[in-house]
Amino acid sequence: MRNITPGKIWLTAKDYIFITLGVSIYAFAFSAFILPHDVVIGGLAGISTIIYFITGLPIAIGSYSLNLILLAIAYKVVGKQFVLGTIFGATMISVMMGVFIPISGNIFHLEPFLSCVIGGILAGVGVGMCFVHNGSSGGTDIVAAMVAKHSNVTVGRTMIYCDMCIISSSYFIFDKIDNVVYGFIVLFMCSYMADLMINTNRQAVQFIIFSSKWEEIATAINNEAKRGCTVLDGTGWYSKHPVKILLVMARKIESINIFRIIKSIDHDAFVTQANVNGVYGKGFDQVKVRMKMTNTKAKVEEHAQLHDDIKSAGSGHSIV
Repeated sequence: MRNITPGKIWLTAKDYIFITLGVSIYAFAFSAFILPHDVVIGGLAGISTIIYFITGLPIAIGSYSLNLILLAIAYKVVGKQFVLGTIFGATMISVMMGVFIPISGNIFHLEPFLSCVIGGILAGVGVGMCFVHNGSSGGTDIVAAMVAKHSNVTVGRTMIYCDMCIISSSYFIFDKIDNVVYGFIVLFMCSYMADLMINTNRQAVQFIIFSSKWEEIATAINNEAKRGCTVLDGTGWYSKHPVKILLVMARKIESINIFRIIKSIDHDAFVTQANVNGVYGKGFDQVKVRMKMTNTKAKVEEHAQLHDDIKSAGSGHSIV
């Protein structure tokens, strides 16, 4: 109880608020743009749609029932922590689908292709918002986690295989290749938008700065941009004089501010900027790798790693 602070309570509450908003956007996109055209998408939403067209069982009930079955199986395979972290999202997505499907099915009258593109974009935004705030709503995420637990097949690859099989199976129901193509369009758009939202938040850049006023620039970057600088020794081969080189790592959204700082101090400074695949450490992302541990600690870390794998590798492929 001593570790619970108002700040932590607010961060947790904010996560749940944005997870709820994300799954609401996803449910609205599915109900208003995708389902009216009889398009089957990936995840449990796709399986529930197939069950709905065959039996008439409401999609929200079918999705939640399948999620509960998978979570019950996952409880013994991947553990309690993963199940508890997933059940909130799984519940909310089913509730939101139950709300939106009856009221939003006929509010838009668009061509199937345009409707699927818009639906895929909105669904991807919802998925990305959910994962950025540490949310997961189960679906094929659960299957992927169980497969990854006992094999070398990655989480992302398992989710792709599951979604491709679900979408392709719609051909046997409607006997139309158009529906299959539209399903893959939604999958692609949803994946792209979700990855864009998740990765934009993590993009980083590297600056290399050459300037005679390097001390002023380094101090200003420390104080104004709140970023660290590393001073390297170099030699200008043309002048044969020693020079100081500044190495700076920053978020991409901070690039303009750093350029302004540099140019306000030394307009003639020589600056290079390069995108980097990732920056890990204090002030940036945390390194997430599997370490050899024993007993309880190993189990806790393994369950947390499964969630991180799903978030990074499978975020855009399916949410339910």
